[in-house]
Amino acid sequence: MHIRGVIKILGVFLIIHSLGLLPPILLSLYYHDHQLNVFLITLAATLGSGLIFWLSFRNTDGELRRHEGFLVVAAFWVVLSAFSGLPLVIGAHLPFADAFFEAASAFTTTGATVITHIDALPKSVLFYRQELQWLGGMGIIVLAVAVLPVLGMGGMQLFRAETPGPMKDEKLTPRIAHTARTFWIIYMALTFSMALAYVIAGMTPFDAIGHSFSTISTGGFSTHDKGLNFYHSLPIEIITEVFMFLGALNFSVHFLAYQNRSLMAYLQNPEFKVFAVVVATIILICAITLTMDSTYSTFGESLRHSAFQTISIITSTGYTTQNFAAWPTFLPVLLIFSSFIGGCSGSTAGGIKVIRIMLLVKQGYHEILMLIHPAMVHSVKIAGRIYPPSVISGVWGFFALYVAVFIIALLLLMAGGLDQITAFSAVATCLNNMGPGLGEVTVNFHSLSESNKYILAFCMILGRLEIMTFLVLLAPGYWRR
Repeated sequence: MHIRGVIKILGVFLIIHSLGLLPPILLSLYYHDHQLNVFLITLAATLGSGLIFWLSFRNTDGELRRHEGFLVVAAFWVVLSAFSGLPLVIGAHLPFADAFFEAASAFTTTGATVITHIDALPKSVLFYRQELQWLGGMGIIVLAVAVLPVLGMGGMQLFRAETPGPMKDEKLTPRIAHTARTFWIIYMALTFSMALAYVIAGMTPFDAIGHSFSTISTGGFSTHDKGLNFYHSLPIEIITEVFMFLGALNFSVHFLAYQNRSLMAYLQNPEFKVFAVVVATIILICAITLTMDSTYSTFGESLRHSAFQTISIITSTGYTTQNFAAWPTFLPVLLIFSSFIGGCSGSTAGGIKVIRIMLLVKQGYHEILMLIHPAMVHSVKIAGRIYPPSVISGVWGFFALYVAVFIIALLLLMAGGLDQITAFSAVATCLNNMGPGLGEVTVNFHSLSESNKYILAFCMILGRLEIMTFLVLLAPGYWRR
């Protein structure tokens, strides 16, 4: 184990992350909101720790292997959540458990919050929460690989451990740094476009930037207690729906669409087509059920709210314009279950990912065929592409661990005093990086115990790193030379 190299790279990442504190510092100066010292202390702690790590082992050589890549990524997300919570401890006087939960929620783009009276927060703190989600959306490690080609040693290992989806070896370009830069260029272009659209639709520039950060990252934090209901605007809802959906698509497909100047890249992508059909189906089920139950006066109104809540939840963004937990019959549970599907691989969304669901269904059908025709030779194919047994095995392993983690976390929360509905939805929303839940956590997680908050923060990080990256560290064989 190349521990010195791991600490050195952690130091570099902390230094890079400390640069993200500069915008809140400038905003604090501009608004005179008395948070300047808070962010300066956080900057000193983050930058200082990063410099100590890097300077202590700056002369360490050696290539970063896949082995160390998992440790770097897992350690960084935990360490970063701890450092990112400092402004909330120092400035907002939150207990460390609350601050760690809030920071982990922001950086993993979960969107669950323990903060009440968000409108009363200083502008610099509001921006900071939104910025953390934006950085976490694409992943600051991918950013580091993009802007620091010197980290090309082992860059692929970091990229593999950081990016979501089962096919982690695929690159758009020959060099991994170029691929990472491409993703970030697309990400920033979508963010800018969305902020501009929000301003045109009536948001203030501050809110437009903040909501563009949390929407394209499928994070869900807002600068207001009422969220998007603060504006009561159909155009703003439509803009949000479009960009939540775009954020949940594979960024490789965005790249191909841009490169070829054609939307055919989306229409030819099987994962996109399945995702679009699933979203449309759930929207119609919700709209028809709400209309039949007379929850809303017209089908058009039911369709409006169904579309927004479905897209928000299945993409793991977590915005709410309606109290979907109070919707009739099975709809709240249907929406929670849709978050398990999540978005497409290679996107900012959480969940299991559409491609994995497709492969699980295909493999399940294959097993049925094998029972009927034992001698038949059959391959798992999607859109003519054959997926090797190693990928199928990895998907089943991922799914098994996902279920195991869910059950263990659920039992731990129930042992900590939560009722079944609250515990179930809390684990689902945090493991899927979605945000709102049911029961006691419909709106806020403030009332939970410290131990439950740590469990759920751990679930957020596990979900963001797609289980395997973190759990591999618990295997005894990992630490053997």
